[in-house]
Amino acid sequence: MTAQSHEIVERALESSRADGCVVIAGESSTVNLRWANNTLTTNGATRDRSVTVISVVGRAFGVRSANNITDSDDLEKLLRLSEADAREAEDADDYADLLGPGADVGVPHSPGETAVAAAEAVAEATFADPAQRTSTGVFTEFARELGEAFAAARADGQRLFGFAQHELTTTWLGTSAGLRLRHSQPTGSVEWNAKSATPAGSVWHGQSTHDFTDVSVPATHALLRERLGWSARSVELPAGRYETLLPPSAVADLLTYTYWSAAGRDAAEGRTVFSRAGGGTRIGETLGPAGLHLFSDPLDPELPATPFVIAGASSATSSVFDNGLPLRRTDWIVDGRLAALIHTRASARDATARGDGNGGKVAVTPFIDNLTLDGGGTASLDELIANTSRGLLLTCLWYIREVDPQLLLLTGLTRDGVYLVEDGEVVGAVNNFRFNESPVDLLGRLTEVGATVRTLPREWGDWFTLARMPALRVPDFNMSSVSPAS
Repeated sequence: MTAQSHEIVERALESSRADGCVVIAGESSTVNLRWANNTLTTNGATRDRSVTVISVVGRAFGVRSANNITDSDDLEKLLRLSEADAREAEDADDYADLLGPGADVGVPHSPGETAVAAAEAVAEATFADPAQRTSTGVFTEFARELGEAFAAARADGQRLFGFAQHELTTTWLGTSAGLRLRHSQPTGSVEWNAKSATPAGSVWHGQSTHDFTDVSVPATHALLRERLGWSARSVELPAGRYETLLPPSAVADLLTYTYWSAAGRDAAEGRTVFSRAGGGTRIGETLGPAGLHLFSDPLDPELPATPFVIAGASSATSSVFDNGLPLRRTDWIVDGRLAALIHTRASARDATARGDGNGGKVAVTPFIDNLTLDGGGTASLDELIANTSRGLLLTCLWYIREVDPQLLLLTGLTRDGVYLVEDGEVVGAVNNFRFNESPVDLLGRLTEVGATVRTLPREWGDWFTLARMPALRVPDFNMSSVSPAS
């Protein structure tokens, strides 16, 4: 079978014997560069195709996925297996009618605009268009500048390591109710590691990009060289609570995990940091200072994301029955107060029935693949450093794990650059620590918010790249123990 992906979707829907069916086809093209010891080592290009079939029988569903389907027999097998799974499954708690054109699904949208029409307006107009592809051409200027950085690093006695990747994924989604949506999503990232001969001479920096036109290798190399310079002096400090500057990447790691933990259903069941003591959720409670704003917007011009739900499984934050649900900007925290949690159609329906909306209807607020924190600040990280009498500067966090979900207490390690700041200047590199902190608690304790910029979380960058965060000043960040990691 040499059918194009949109044709596979149509064939599968036509051949389905279930009461309802959703078919998701995706094609991804990826290019990458890797370098080590100031030399390009590998480059690669790959293409993948996947098909997911969700069959609905009664109020139950079955899901089957496969890669690189090549003939009609493979597609037929996938359909029959998903239908058999649906017949054997129990009724789904999140059951809802599959979406078709023009359905009113309760997602906030502009006045006079139907919700599904909103999604169709931002998805590509032609369902039958072929997949978009990336190519190594995206690296042309980047690779040229990289070669110049290698020469400069060798002259300084330093070594550069790193990995750059660009992916373009096109998705076609169809339902037996008649919905047809298509979207192409570009994703790019660069991770750098620079090393010198000093004991603490290892620094990391990550960047998220749409198409690499906004990645400046000279500017990045200057930042890496500056931080290696800070490492010339080593300072040993004990565990304790320190005034700490968290750069945007570290903030992104902490807030991304917070976002993943913001399911309205789990909060209502009393299992998360967003559960209210005595029952219900903390919607309306103050979590941070006035002016603090956390939101997601698939139409953000700097962080464009898929504008409709694509769900291959059901969970507390997603539902297979919501496939094709249009996405619009959602404000999670407004002026420091918790304004919304992640709700599928089913969890919003249940929350409304419980009265979580204070007598009104709880909005459907699905997960969106980008996140922005903005506190109205204008100061750069350098300006925050200049205004610090004594404190620590972290550059990144890693090996983050959850300790207590009801507090969202996280533990993890510092790595590749912890620095001591005294009288507005960085005076040396500090030993690594293990930290124990709740990002939700941190929001309530922070004393300064810097300018919001695009960034890449280090720990979660393989799964979540579209983030925009400010640097934060926290007066008492808990470095619970000294780490032997180096």
